Amino acid sequence: MDLQFNQQLAKGYKSKSQIIRVLSEDWVAHQGYCPNCGNNRLSGFANNQPVADFYCPQCHEQYELKSKKAKLSHVINDGAYATMIERIKSDDNPNFFFLTYSDELVVNNFLIIPKHFFITDMIIKRPPLPPTARRAGWIGCNINLKKVPEIGKVFLVKNQQPVATEQVTEQFQKSLFLRQQKQQSRGWTLEIMSCVDKLPPQFSLNDIYKFGNYLRTRYPNNNNIEAKIRQQLQILRDKGLLQFLGNGRYRKIG
Repeated sequence: MDLQFNQQLAKGYKSKSQIIRVLSEDWVAHQGYCPNCGNNRLSGFANNQPVADFYCPQCHEQYELKSKKAKLSHVINDGAYATMIERIKSDDNPNFFFLTYSDELVVNNFLIIPKHFFITDMIIKRPPLPPTARRAGWIGCNINLKKVPEIGKVFLVKNQQPVATEQVTEQFQKSLFLRQQKQQSRGWTLEIMSCVDKLPPQFSLNDIYKFGNYLRTRYPNNNNIEAKIRQQLQILRDKGLLQFLGNGRYRKIG
């Protein structure tokens, strides 16, 4: 995998944002691949496609690309808030590619967050633009990646090191069961995944029960938090993400 942008394509462009759009989209088209099926070529949608930038002609997964010259951060700028919320709630929302690059126009990080990790809680509403702005009243949003469990951050390139395709597709497919869940149920599973991320490789029920107060603030109408925690741990065990060791102890897998 060549991590260098093709800078020859920048000739004729003056806008920095347009240059990066052209260079990053070209890089993904030639160096990227489908994290779901491993197909080594992604096809681009026509310009101004309202849903996504790329799709896999083999498995039909769709991808939108976000690029920035910076370290990988927890907060990513996005477009209109209402549009993003609508897309998250729809069945055809795309997966998101996030790409960061260096001053030398070399790819530092390239990862995908599968669409089933997106819930409305991770979309931060920005203040409306002031009356003096060209788009006065427009409301944008940011994406809070802190809400995404580690399994949902699938790196194809990490710190300028490509990750093996087999490892990428395996991680991507481990979480596909989330697509079968309704939004509320999926929110619970994602919360427990994030709690498990904060625990050591082996942990007990008492360890994860310590997140009970936090979960009560997230789900104030649930009067049996510990039973819900056990239910979600069973789901993660059944999906091969946890191993039950007996006596209320678990081990993370992968």
